[in-house]
Amino acid sequence: MKYVVLIYGNPESRQAWEGMSDEQRAAGLAYYQQLNDDLDASGERLVSERLAFPELTKQVSVGDSGPQTTDGPFAEAKEFLAGFYLLDCEGEERALEIAGRIPEAAFGVVEVRPVMGLHGTEL
Repeated sequence: MKYVVLIYGNPESRQAWEGMSDEQRAAGLAYYQQLNDDLDASGERLVSERLAFPELTKQVSVGDSGPQTTDGPFAEAKEFLAGFYLLDCEGEERALEIAGRIPEAAFGVVEVRPVMGLHGTEL
């Protein structure tokens, strides 16, 4: 079953990252590399990505005149999407276990959602 793990950053996690030394950041990224390697070895990681900070976000809306793109800054939100994992694992319990290994879970929110296909309403 597929699950997406959404990793949210917040001012506290961002401040923690910015306050780290180069060595601490390298250790943090190495932790993620090990997590990725573990999930690749088990065949559970389909893809994962770290996202740029929200200042680089663009929003797209479609109105009567067609698509419009808006650059930030946007209304301040305390939390922002910082990254994600798309997993294919046995079930929700395993997805939650993996999410518990995400360091940001100690600072804020890590969500786990089942992935629905485009056909029907079944998970």
